[in-house]
Amino acid sequence: MTAFMQSPSTVNIPTLPEGWPIASYNTYAEAQRAVDYLADSAFPVQGITIVGVEPMLVERVAGRLTWGRVLGSAAASGAWLGLFVGLLLSLFTPNAGFAPIVIGLVGGVLFGLATSAARYAATRGQRDFVSVSQVVARRYDVLSIPTSAQRGRDMLATLAMKAPQAS
Repeated sequence: MTAFMQSPSTVNIPTLPEGWPIASYNTYAEAQRAVDYLADSAFPVQGITIVGVEPMLVERVAGRLTWGRVLGSAAASGAWLGLFVGLLLSLFTPNAGFAPIVIGLVGGVLFGLATSAARYAATRGQRDFVSVSQVVARRYDVLSIPTSAQRGRDMLATLAMKAPQAS
């Protein structure tokens, strides 16, 4: 019983980041590269934090959503689910042949079509597009514990001088 109880010190409570800024970057990839460089240079990276400043939700539209696309996707995903269920049934039903697989496949397709059609019809054309959302930040600050901050700044300044300049 005590294995499932957590003491207050082990609960992951959100806290503001601590440390001194040692560098700022326009992209997460640049900040990650900087921390990787520090790690490769034997810097104590356990005291490093990457902070995304001014986060925003970006939704990129991937394409138009149509009945054909909805039903095609639903049939495909339903077929996979039905095939899985059919295979499980055929394993535990002696001398059943391919009947459980076919029944599962057809049932999965029908179930997928029905549920997706109902869900898409309920939107009544209010969202006829497919998109992908992600959280990004305007800039990414690399923070370090105070005792290592100056050394980290110096090391990242050296890295910046090594980087090829964009033209």
